[in-house]
Amino acid sequence: MQLSIMNTATIFNSFQLLLIFTCMLLINAAIVTQGARYHHESTFNYLSSTNISNQNHHWIGPIGHRVITVDVNGGGQFRSVQEAVNAVPDNNRMNVLIQISAGYYIEKVVVPGTKPYITFEGEGREVTVIEWHDRASDPGPNGQQLRTYRTASVTVFANYFSAKNITFKNTAPAPMPGMQGWQAAAFRISGDKAYFSGCGFYGAQDTLCDDAGRHYFKECYIEGSIDFIFGNGRSMYKDCELHSIATRFGSIAAQDRKYPYEKTGFAFVRCRVTGTGPLYVGRAMGQYSRIVYAYTYFDNIVAHGGWDDWDHANNKNKTVFFGVYKCWGPGAEAVRGVSWARELDFESAHPFLVKSFVNGRHWIAPTDA
Repeated sequence: MQLSIMNTATIFNSFQLLLIFTCMLLINAAIVTQGARYHHESTFNYLSSTNISNQNHHWIGPIGHRVITVDVNGGGQFRSVQEAVNAVPDNNRMNVLIQISAGYYIEKVVVPGTKPYITFEGEGREVTVIEWHDRASDPGPNGQQLRTYRTASVTVFANYFSAKNITFKNTAPAPMPGMQGWQAAAFRISGDKAYFSGCGFYGAQDTLCDDAGRHYFKECYIEGSIDFIFGNGRSMYKDCELHSIATRFGSIAAQDRKYPYEKTGFAFVRCRVTGTGPLYVGRAMGQYSRIVYAYTYFDNIVAHGGWDDWDHANNKNKTVFFGVYKCWGPGAEAVRGVSWARELDFESAHPFLVKSFVNGRHWIAPTDA
């Protein structure tokens, strides 16, 4: 009898173990299946959001996609770009592609900070143009002078903005020597994580206001005479043409990094500096201004010394970071013309050569870098 009870207990325990083992297998299979489904869905969402197949730039994160068409001649949903922007709801969570047909859009456009994930796509920077003509000395709606930052033909405060194959222009004429208040921006970017590809920026003084945030410019054309890229953005310019129309003296970049702990700065990689001069390649707008040129070609238009410390009074030459790495062309030697412009080695140049300078791994698709 005792033996029989022991056999029954042994059988019962074995059955329990088998049942537990079976349950564990089923749970593990469910986890694996769910994980595989999550991986598949994540991959699908990533590919959908980057839209690699049609080479449009879309942001990773928002859900859904919407297309809005603009045609100044009446062939789209709207005739003006601002009307299309107004049609995007506040706190937008979709990728919104605003397709802008060829034509000249004579208007001032603002993308507010409440409308992220918007893309402007033109039919080519030679044929799709948004332009306006404000200058810093012009009166604003309140009767007071606009000042530089409010002159931009297009202003973007929103995060995750992108633009492709379109031109932004300010048609105000270049100032004559000694004239004040003629700053006239074509574009102002004040949002974070903005991407530009195949775009044109045309103006005279202060063309591109690279105000704040992380930005990536690829294969763009930027034209101006004095400080035609300026602000305190943290931006990379890759394979861009920087074209000077200076008649007496000009300058390309004025970077406004104010404190040593700021990560801001301008990195120009594989760019071309062309046009007329003489011009400075960089000016110390901020006490800790940071500008680097790498693998960049310079026409013979660079001013003696190459760089300017802005006011010659605050010892900025001791606090700025102006760097050069493997630049070339007839004007390249002048870029090395002051002792406080550094000739970088690979180790010190590398942080400015890759998209991680703008934390690009997290918001720029590999095909867009």
